[in-house]
Amino acid sequence: MLLDAYAIIDEGVAVAVKAEEDELNAKLACREGCDNCCRFQGDIPLYPLELIGISWFATEKMTGLRRATLKKQLAGHGEGNPCPFLISGSCSIHLLRPVACRQFNVFYEPCDEGEDPYFTRRDDVLTPMQNYTDRAFSAMLPFYGIPDDADETRAVKNIIQTQALNLQSFDWKNLVKIMEDFDSRNSES
Repeated sequence: MLLDAYAIIDEGVAVAVKAEEDELNAKLACREGCDNCCRFQGDIPLYPLELIGISWFATEKMTGLRRATLKKQLAGHGEGNPCPFLISGSCSIHLLRPVACRQFNVFYEPCDEGEDPYFTRRDDVLTPMQNYTDRAFSAMLPFYGIPDDADETRAVKNIIQTQALNLQSFDWKNLVKIMEDFDSRNSES
């Protein structure tokens, strides 16, 4: 479900970016290696299904020094810190980064150090295409126990969106414990 939702979001972002580039002659400023939003955004919505996906990925797929660094960052993470998943200037969970991270794109000029372009130059920030976002959240409905015949719009607004957590203020110490328990079980086998 989560990967299906992310595929829909990614498609919607690609369509929206192309439309901005074509219609406004806008040039995407976000590039590999830019981590401004990862260091300075304080309000990153994270949905329960995304939390499960990130937890699985961090616990079962990350290895070596990157995993050890992530555990240390998660254990010491506090509000006001950069995203705990930012390691050496790149997203350690890029494949499973949240919807909010996938949709946050800036045009024209790279962000200044510490800038939040959503407030300083809102017109340069991509506005996600609502139909893709709605489709993506609809793909997640079975996780929340929503029947197929439910009113999807109401379910998305009243159930999924009201359960959003803030990635930056979430207590990640429990994920560290899960990772350590996983390590202990696998070292015994």
